[in-house]
Amino acid sequence: MMKLRQTNIEKLQNQTFDVLILGGGINGAVSSASLASRGVKVALIDKGDFASGTSQESSNLAWGGIKYLESLEFPLVRKLCKSRNHLMKSYPSAVQEIRFFTTIEKGFRFPVWFIWLGTWFYWVIGSFFTKTPRFLTRSAIGREEPVINVKNAAGGFEYSDAFLHDNDARFVFNFIRNALNYGCIAANYLSASGSKKDGELWVTKVKDEISGKTFSVKSKVLINTCGPWADELNQRSGVKTEHHHVFSKGIHLIVDQISSKQRVLAFFADDGRLFFVLPMGSKTCIGTTDTKVDHPEPKVTEEDRHFVLSNINKRLNLKKPLTNKDIIAERCGVRPLVVKGNSSGNKDWVQLSRKHEVEVISNLKHISIFGGKLTDCLNVGDEIVDEVSNLGIQMPYPQMKWYGEPDQTVLKEFLHQAKLMDLDSLTSRTSVEPLTQRLWRRYGSNAIGMLESIREDKTQAEVLIQGTEYIRCEIHYAAKREMVVKLEDFLRRRSKVALVEKKESIRKSPGLVEACEILFGKDAKAKMKEYFGS
Repeated sequence: MMKLRQTNIEKLQNQTFDVLILGGGINGAVSSASLASRGVKVALIDKGDFASGTSQESSNLAWGGIKYLESLEFPLVRKLCKSRNHLMKSYPSAVQEIRFFTTIEKGFRFPVWFIWLGTWFYWVIGSFFTKTPRFLTRSAIGREEPVINVKNAAGGFEYSDAFLHDNDARFVFNFIRNALNYGCIAANYLSASGSKKDGELWVTKVKDEISGKTFSVKSKVLINTCGPWADELNQRSGVKTEHHHVFSKGIHLIVDQISSKQRVLAFFADDGRLFFVLPMGSKTCIGTTDTKVDHPEPKVTEEDRHFVLSNINKRLNLKKPLTNKDIIAERCGVRPLVVKGNSSGNKDWVQLSRKHEVEVISNLKHISIFGGKLTDCLNVGDEIVDEVSNLGIQMPYPQMKWYGEPDQTVLKEFLHQAKLMDLDSLTSRTSVEPLTQRLWRRYGSNAIGMLESIREDKTQAEVLIQGTEYIRCEIHYAAKREMVVKLEDFLRRRSKVALVEKKESIRKSPGLVEACEILFGKDAKAKMKEYFGS
């Protein structure tokens, strides 16, 4: 169960790496996959679980930044649209087009027709890649989405962007899983207390947060991808950079399904911020972003809950208003925004969220990544390859493609096998998509091995945790290959169980004990107690 992690920890202590990456969020994940695929000797560590910080608290969207048109940042929007399109082409099962059904209220700062023209410009600047925008009259909004309160609506429009079919943390982990396949030595729950230069090598002090043991990792190049904690770690290592972070908090509340249609309902909240109602399988995620905070680990406050619930209740026709009792789960995290020099980020606050910066200190062979958006992640991976190569690290396989779903030959073989065994007939009633589609989307070519397990034993296709989609063979796979150290790792990040089911419902699930025994063996009871608190 923990063999992969323990083996990798031993390797971290006994080898010298070309590159050590600190931080297993989206920037660290794509950096590790892109470098390892080229034959670079890469190590990656994270003080918590992979994708347990900012990367698990996004809106699950891959969008081209339509709101940045207002500040006339056309080159940036063009770049983000191209990145979005590239993600959709590279991950057709996981990153898919979704319609944004947007309502504009009377008295808004721009007339509806003007914003609608902006969506056409957005479509053009995005290379006509998605469906065309559509104007919505007030009556059309009420007719097509009766759940929307159109009493104060001036009209609206519909346009397209993209979303992650699964959760964001799962998308990030798949890059780390690919990096492991390419030979990267990665381990979670390893914290770096600081790094020092010893001749030509970086020596990083590491603590195993599970066992308490400490050791050192040696590398020629050090890359800091710690997101909101990047500045703190650079300070510990005596590294001075031009850039630093300020923080913007985003919150989302998950409730029971509001609209059965697979599209995003978009509004502008009372304070003018964008406000989304996002589909999440059989649930709905509602929330907003861009609240300035001073530290990287914020919490959802009662004021936050009131803001989200009051705004959504005002804009929807619900049978009864949503209250705190309707909240299934909460998401709260910061987006690290990049500022340069001594700026505190007080000016042009909204503009700060747009760009990432890769800062290289060549004489130290040190790289820091500041900011970043999931939409732009493939570009970040390629950029890091170029920078590491410029620092003198050899790339044995420079043309290797490191991202994307398996090719059509593999997909056809999987679909053929699945059809022969009538796999979709085993789809659970709790699942919102056929089992064939779901397994391929989440596991790609690794799903072929799951077919073999199901052929041998049909109980491997049974949903184990009631109210979710996750079947028995998926949990066996997670135990073997996904470095699940704590129950939260599986429930919150490898899957989205903790996002769609209340904690008490999960605790009472008949299959939970078996799932924990598969994941943790003799430590199952202890891991359950750690997660549930008793």
